[in-house]
Amino acid sequence: MSSDLWQRCCERLAAEMPEQQFNTWIRPLPAGVVSHAEAGQVVSVRVPNRFKLDWIRNQYAPRIEMLLADLAGQPVKLELSLAPRDGAPSRPAGGTADAAVYVHATAASHAHGHHNGIAIHHPPAPATAPPPPVAAAAAQPAGTSAWSRSRLNPSLTFDTLVPGRANQMARTAALHVAGAPGQMYNPLFIYGGVGLGKTHLMNAVGNALLADNPNARILYLHAEQFITDVVKNYQRKTFDELKAKYHQLDLLLIDDVQFFAGKERTQEEFFNAFEALLAKRAHIIMTSDTYPKGLADIDERLTSRFDSGLTVAIEPPELEMRVAILIKKAEAEATQMPEDVAFFVAKNVRANVRELEGALRKILAYSRFSHKEINIQLARDALKDLLSIQNRQISVENIQKTVADFYKIKVADMYSKKRPASIARPRQIAMYLAKELTQKSLPEIGELFGGRDHTTVLHAVRKIGGERTKNTELNQQLHVLEQTLKG
Repeated sequence: MSSDLWQRCCERLAAEMPEQQFNTWIRPLPAGVVSHAEAGQVVSVRVPNRFKLDWIRNQYAPRIEMLLADLAGQPVKLELSLAPRDGAPSRPAGGTADAAVYVHATAASHAHGHHNGIAIHHPPAPATAPPPPVAAAAAQPAGTSAWSRSRLNPSLTFDTLVPGRANQMARTAALHVAGAPGQMYNPLFIYGGVGLGKTHLMNAVGNALLADNPNARILYLHAEQFITDVVKNYQRKTFDELKAKYHQLDLLLIDDVQFFAGKERTQEEFFNAFEALLAKRAHIIMTSDTYPKGLADIDERLTSRFDSGLTVAIEPPELEMRVAILIKKAEAEATQMPEDVAFFVAKNVRANVRELEGALRKILAYSRFSHKEINIQLARDALKDLLSIQNRQISVENIQKTVADFYKIKVADMYSKKRPASIARPRQIAMYLAKELTQKSLPEIGELFGGRDHTTVLHAVRKIGGERTKNTELNQQLHVLEQTLKG
């Protein structure tokens, strides 16, 4: 009966929570043990550490209690406690740190939805773990020249890429290309802001292909290098050399094609290379800061070619993805990043992976110079300049004004009761940006939008966040708004 009640509760949670969120917080929990008390049933669940206990208690416990009571047909109290460490007694001397935490159902406003990040599966990498296969292949003398010729970075592989909702579609497409180059998604066009992992992803494809076939002719380069090659060969009148270099490739990886803007001769030569490579079923992967139709001063015949395969976006990483990136990059520095510190940093550094790396470097340096362990206070001290700048910059009021100006509506419409689409849509976008760019909770955001319920805000956040991955025009508008707000 005990495991059955917990199992059914988990099934209900799995149906209503985002899959990866459920996989991170609920699925790993051991089955709840049911006991009986005067007031009804008690379900006891052991949680592996204090941080996860606090997070589950604050984010999910009220909803779990409601589901348990609904399934059991009587009041159910959820009891969360820390699982004893291996070889340690269940309660240490003093008994407070591991004391059971009793959670009672609270107002329905806390039922669910206060956290809308996703989980990233990032198994710990012990120091003795073997290197990823691609990196190992790169280290072999026989493969060195191949990697050198390709200009690939052998450390940028699928193994070292942290997956998440932000890069899910792009990563899936890249894996397909790596498995069967020239077969589908050709060309693959990946777009998004700086520091989001576009270069990592295209290098991962090249490294995977080179590991499978060391004789594959692969070239990774930035668009500016292609421009330089065109200029050099134009001056020397050696266009056969240019064709020999680019037209015979099996895989061309070219970063930041927006740099081709206004350069007619470069565009002409790239068009010729593009056509020659597609004709021989070679694969082309490109990146840009915007989607093909949004590229300025680039010939339409090129942008239409760019859009003829598969165009996918990489978004700024969501909360759990940022946490996973921090933990993984700290591991690469032979340092353990506590989860609570990773969450603190991830909540405050939202823009891109490069900013996360910068924040991590500051924390590691501060820890080493001060000879102090990494904790939240140390992270706060190390990042105080960054945090003060962020706290000055973005407010919900500023978001409302910026979005209202952008969509040409009145600021007052943000908190009015009017509901035509021309007003409701910008209001939802402003709510989404308020959740993404400020530290405000859903109820706090709702209050600033005319006293709306937190569920209204949650609906807006999920709706705009979901549409953003499919609607390139909306994504571009949001990108402009985010850049404007961040200054």
